[in-house]
Amino acid sequence: MQLKKIVAIVRSSVLESVEKRLRESGVKGISVSSIKGYGEYANLYKADRMVTNVKIEIFTELSAVDAIVTAIMETAHLGIEGDGFVAVLPVEKLYRIRTKAEIEPHEW
Repeated sequence: MQLKKIVAIVRSSVLESVEKRLRESGVKGISVSSIKGYGEYANLYKADRMVTNVKIEIFTELSAVDAIVTAIMETAHLGIEGDGFVAVLPVEKLYRIRTKAEIEPHEW
């Protein structure tokens, strides 16, 4: 079984809704970070053009990727520039620091 990492950059205003939807979907754990950047949408009123968003990171089994991506996109979608994006990345190995052991897929 393959592990994947899902990274989503979304508006701060939709974070609570996305978190709720992911919990309801059975996602066992997420990490959330506050970030700054610009891309499709830039804050033209600031000299550095930076916009504050949030980054959500989820490690999951391959079989759950499509459902998680769909949940994020449906919940975070406002239909305007700067809604964000979702990336799915391969994970070669994952280790639990507490036990110093590799996490096996059946542990998810």
